This record gives sequence, structure tokens and C-alpha cells, in this order.
Amino acid sequence: MLSKGNLSDKFCFPVYSSESTNNGIIGYTDSPEFMCDDEHPVFVTFGDHTRSFNIATESFSVLDNVKVLLPSIHNIRCLLWIITAWQKQIPNLGYARHWKIAKNCIVELPTIDGEIDFDFMESFIAELEAQRIAELEAYLQVSGLDDYELSKEELKVLEKFSKLENCDWGTYSIGSLFDRVETKKLSYKAKELPKQPMGDYILPCLTSSFQNQGLNYYVPIDGVTILNDVISIPSNSDVYRAYYQSKDFTVLSDSYAIRWNVSENKLTPNQYLFMVMCINKVTDLPIYSYKNKLGGWNVVKRKSIRLPKKDGKIDFVFMETFISAIKKLAIKDVVVYADKKIDATKKVVSKK
Repeated sequence: MLSKGNLSDKFCFPVYSSESTNNGIIGYTDSPEFMCDDEHPVFVTFGDHTRSFNIATESFSVLDNVKVLLPSIHNIRCLLWIITAWQKQIPNLGYARHWKIAKNCIVELPTIDGEIDFDFMESFIAELEAQRIAELEAYLQVSGLDDYELSKEELKVLEKFSKLENCDWGTYSIGSLFDRVETKKLSYKAKELPKQPMGDYILPCLTSSFQNQGLNYYVPIDGVTILNDVISIPSNSDVYRAYYQSKDFTVLSDSYAIRWNVSENKLTPNQYLFMVMCINKVTDLPIYSYKNKLGGWNVVKRKSIRLPKKDGKIDFVFMETFISAIKKLAIKDVVVYADKKIDATKKVVSKK
């Protein structure tokens, strides 16, 4: 039985958990339990506690509380339709196991001449994909993110990063760089709040979840502490992952926010993102969970992070340029993916 402690980014076979983020992939292993081959090219995983479905097209393993299903069809678009329709029929029992109910659910599918209309499902999902990709392409163009060519400075920083020695990094306690932000205690309970903006409930609020950076519920804006340009950290979670929160939000429960406290150097968004990477090196670790808690700010502020330095001081210019380069590298993958996906989807839609 695998645990999170067995996983490493150095391995290449995905490991699925019952989580719904990152398509269920929580890490990688070097020894897959389930093999994708010509006979079984596709599997479906089901998170027993979260009701989350994911499609696996390469050999993989799973953690506890994950059911592995062998579909009788291998068309990915049709499977997307079916598992989406299926999930809607499974009632949310909270943290309880759901498979005993899920396996008996009745799912309605489109038919033609008394048979399941797989052609319709495939073309419908293909058109949805085309629409979403077109929206992504338009967003990248309007925001200027479709320009992913690295500047000379960015290329130099990437090369320098791979050659940094131990002496090029300084050690700093998190508490010497950040202060915890005090917020008003809210009386709301997460289960009573909407997960989409609704009426007066328009302000995202932070919980210990790492889905959508912890912002999964909405509260009214009146009488709450509104934060932005801070880093959020869970205080009671299975995953202690920090995030940079650039937009307005407030804190609901089991989490808190920290803000840069060095007045002579105001952090840019890119520099905040670099800090988040460094903080997660000491908080987002497999050893921490609900059972083995990281602890709150009194624990985290004493932890030390490593930051690049120049002439004895934190090298903010290096951090800014490095994150700019990383963004462009990531966006390049997105732009190339979007272009390929649009071409492939057009072919499917034209056929149907």
C-alpha cells in the first residue's frame, strides 16, 4: 500500500489519490500497479471519499480509498460524458465512503435507435473543448501571455539558477520576513455557504482546502477583513501548501495570511510567488497531515527558508526575473497545447 511518503517527482508513473485537484494525481512512483496497454488502454479511478472521477491513460498506482474501474469503452470524450453524468447522481455524504452508492446509480445517456449514441457524445464534448480552447486562446492574446519568448536577462537567470552554489543563498526565518495578518472571526460555517457568488455573497473566503488555492466559498463583504497581496497558509489540513493571493478575499477557518514586513523592499507579485515556492519547501511536505499536523503561525514563523542573495542582501531582481522566465516557459506549453487541441478538435467536429 503506497503512502505519500513513497512518492517522488523523480519517478514517472502517476499515483492517484481521492483528491479532485490535479486530475487526482498526487505524486509519482517508479513501480506502477495498473498497466495501460493495447488490451486495456484506459482506466477510470474513483475517489471513494470525494466522489471524484479521473481518467488514466498511462500506467499508474493508487493510494488508499481509490477504486480502479475498467471501462468497456476507450473513447476519452465519451468517458468524460459518462463519468460527469454519473457523478451528478451520487449524493454527497461528506467524508463517508461513496462507492457502495455510486455502483448502484442509474445514469441517463443519449440514445439513437435504442442504442447509446456514442457519436453524439463524442461530438458534443469535442465542441465544448473547441469552445473552451478558443476562450483560452483569446484570453492569452488579450493579456499578452501568448508572447513566451525569453529575454536575454531571463535566459541568463535560468542558466545562473542551475549553477547557484550554497554560498549564493541566504537563510532567513519566515517570521523575520513576514507578519501574520489579524482578521475578524466570522460566524459562518463552510457547509452553509455558496460555492459560487450569489446575491450578497460575493467575497471569496479562505479555508484549509488546497482546491482553488483554498478559496471555495463566498461570504458577504460587510463587516469582514478584506485581504490581498498576501500569502495564505492552512493551519489544520492534510496538505500545508502556501499560495500567493493577489485578489480580495477574507479568512474563514483553519488558515491564515501572512504579509511581507520589510518596509524598504515592497514585494512584487513575482517576488511573492518566489517566496511561496521557498515556503512550500518547508511546509508542503509528505510528513504533515491531519494526524501529524504542521501547526500554526507560531510553528511556521520559526522555520527557515533559503533565498538567493547578492552582496549580502536578498537578490530581489533575480527572483523577479526568474519567475518571469518560469511563467513564459509554462505559458509556452499552454499556447502550444491550445494550438494542437484546436486543430485536433476541428477535425473531430467537421467529421460529425
